[in-house]
Amino acid sequence: MTRPAVLRGAKRRDVLRAATALWLSGPIAAGAAAHPLRRSPGFKLDPGRIDAALQQMVTSGRAAGVSALIWRQGQERYYHAAGFADREARRAMDRRTLFQIYSMTKPVTGVALMQLWEQGRFRLDDPVWRYLPHFSQMQVDRGGGALSAAARPILVRDLLRHTAGLSYGTGGTAADLAYKRADPLNLANDLAEAGRRLATVPLLADPGEIWSYSAAVDVQALLVETLSGMPFELYVRRHVLEPLGMVNTGWTLSAADLDHLAAVYVGGQTGDRAGGLVRQSDEQTRANNASPARRLTMGGAGLVSSIDDYMRFCRMLLAGGQLDGARILRSSTIRLMTSDQLDPAIVSRHFLPSKGSVGFGFDFAVRTAPPATPEENRGEVGEFFWDGYASTLFWVDPANDLAAVFLVQRIPFDGALHHDFRKAVYGTGYPD
Repeated sequence: MTRPAVLRGAKRRDVLRAATALWLSGPIAAGAAAHPLRRSPGFKLDPGRIDAALQQMVTSGRAAGVSALIWRQGQERYYHAAGFADREARRAMDRRTLFQIYSMTKPVTGVALMQLWEQGRFRLDDPVWRYLPHFSQMQVDRGGGALSAAARPILVRDLLRHTAGLSYGTGGTAADLAYKRADPLNLANDLAEAGRRLATVPLLADPGEIWSYSAAVDVQALLVETLSGMPFELYVRRHVLEPLGMVNTGWTLSAADLDHLAAVYVGGQTGDRAGGLVRQSDEQTRANNASPARRLTMGGAGLVSSIDDYMRFCRMLLAGGQLDGARILRSSTIRLMTSDQLDPAIVSRHFLPSKGSVGFGFDFAVRTAPPATPEENRGEVGEFFWDGYASTLFWVDPANDLAAVFLVQRIPFDGALHHDFRKAVYGTGYPD
């Protein structure tokens, strides 16, 4: 790739960032590669440094076991597992281990919905009520017990970028309390019932006004089900998981799968390096996936996956929507989903700033600037990523032609594990 004259004297970091911006915004010709950056080495992986970081997480008691996989420049460059999938049974963490990936389910749901967008089933700026009429009369919590009609409808775009104003019930506002009373994501509800209940809950703000993490991705799942005429779980299996060869990924576990499911461990305060892990009960760990009473297939959580399976999903994203001959999405759709979609006027962004110098696309956080401090996670401009409640993480870094998956089963979420893993991958000084 010939560098433009304006870049010839620039630092390598700036060249990579400029090229990444071109990848995110520029057209890709039919049959062209997903991104034009394969010749940019970016950095050199140090397997020993990563091994040491993973082992320290276990020996310090911060995690019972961890597993990491890195794909770069067309091949696997790193894999290592440390510790136990089941500490009490002395079952080692390995490539067969299955993990509860929680919110790493969300990008899978977003890919399923955007397949239907490519088919012309909806427009991004369609009001959600056009397909789900229960959302036609949304009220907004104005504080002090006051409610009034939303200034505009929730758009499909709002669901994808978490600007719908919906709640997850994690705060103390009247809207959050109403969410808890409605209990939309109770496993006894099906998706249709979950949607009906959620539509009765006041919004935290007018659509488009704030970024707030919420049950919006479960509404995405209901849209998939409604627009496709197929149960959401079945649609995802047939149109995403099976084409990608993700044979160990799903919402429903068999008896054989349970033998490979990692135990979930509850730690102390987030970032606590003193350990103190307590095993969650097996019944609680398996409730979402092995309970015969479960009717709900969530779009925002619930998937169980292996490290190799989820890497296949990441490789599809890195390759611009295709893998091993299976085309899941167009390259242009991947670029759309992984570009920052937040208006600068959206200044209230919930916990998103804790992820670093990022914006948000469609079900992915997107790095928009280099790390500002040593405390911020290492990474490259243009990368996109998300994580899960049990401290799992993945990211895709087009500038360095890299995808990484980090799996652990430690709750509550511990972002310090991510910081340490990223530092081990990129090095303390990256980007320089």
